[in-house]
Amino acid sequence: MIEIIGIFLLCLTVITAIGVVRTTSLFAAVMLMGIFSLLMAAAFILLDAADVALTEAAVGAGISTVLMLSALALTGDRREKPSNRPRVLSLIVVVITAGTIFYATFDKPALGDPKAPIHQHVTPEYFAMTRQLIDIPNVVTAVLASFRGYDTFGEVLVVFTAGIGVLFLLGTGPTTRRRRQLSSARGLKHHQPLRIGGKVVIPFIILFAFYVQFHGEYSPGGGFQAGAIFAAAVILYGLLEGERRGLAVLPPQFLLYMSAGGALLFGGVGVACMLLGGNFLDYNVLANDSVTAQQLGILIIELGVGVTVAGVLLAIYHAFAARGVQ
Repeated sequence: MIEIIGIFLLCLTVITAIGVVRTTSLFAAVMLMGIFSLLMAAAFILLDAADVALTEAAVGAGISTVLMLSALALTGDRREKPSNRPRVLSLIVVVITAGTIFYATFDKPALGDPKAPIHQHVTPEYFAMTRQLIDIPNVVTAVLASFRGYDTFGEVLVVFTAGIGVLFLLGTGPTTRRRRQLSSARGLKHHQPLRIGGKVVIPFIILFAFYVQFHGEYSPGGGFQAGAIFAAAVILYGLLEGERRGLAVLPPQFLLYMSAGGALLFGGVGVACMLLGGNFLDYNVLANDSVTAQQLGILIIELGVGVTVAGVLLAIYHAFAARGVQ
C-alpha cells in the first residue's frame, strides 16, 4: 500500500513540476511550487522523515510561497517575459545532468537496506550513544543538537547571515512615509470569512509551534521547524489584519534582536561550556549529571535556533511588505 501511495505522489510531483516549467503565469508557478512542496512533505512522511517533512511544509509550502508572492507584488509582473534565445544548450545541460543522476541511482543501496554504508558507519554508534549519553527518544535531535552541534551552529549563522543580506537589499524597516502608508493598509479585513477562520487557526498554529519547539527531544521537531511555524502564524496575522497590526505585534527592531539573539544564545552556550572547563558546545559541564547537562544544553540551543529562524523569516517578510507600499 505504501508503495502505491509513493508512486502516486511521484506522479503528482512530476506533473506539478512540468506545470511549473510550462506555465507562463508567474502566480500559477508560485502556487504550483507550493503544491510541489506539500507533495514532497508527504513523500518525506512516507520515508519516516517527519522532521524534514515539517520543515518542508512550513518553509517550502508556507514561508517561501508568501515571500515569492511578495516579490511578484513588488515587481508587478504577472507573466513570464517571452524569450527568443535558443534553448538548445539548456536542454543539453538538463539531459546530461538528469542522465548522470539516473545512472548514479543504479549504484544506490535499496531503501531500508540494513547493509547500506550509511548504516555501517556512524549510525549504529549514534543510536547506541543517544540512549546512553543523552537519554532522549528522538535520535535526530541528539545528532543535530549534540553530536553535530558545530554543524547546526554553522547553519544558524548561515540563516542569520542570509537574513542580514536580504535586509541590506530591501531595507531594515519602514521609513516615516512608509509608516503612514502602512497605517492605511487594511490587509484582508474586508474578507470576513478569512479573518474569522484565521483568528481561529492562528492560536493553534502558535501552540503547535511551541509544542514542536519544546517537545523536539521526544517527537519530530526542533528549533528550525518551530521557528518557521511561529513565523507563519505571525505572517498570517499580518496578511489578515494589515501590515501595521503585524508590525505592532513584533516591531522590526525587536525582530533584529531576535535574529541576532538566538545565534548569540547558541554561541553563548558554547562559550559557557568553555568557561566551565569543557570544550565548545560540550554540554557535559553544564550540570553535575552528564545526561541532565546534555538535555539542558539541547533545550537552550534549540531555543536559540527557533528564535533566530523566526526573527529572520519575519524580518524578511516585513521588509518585502514595507517595500510593497512605497
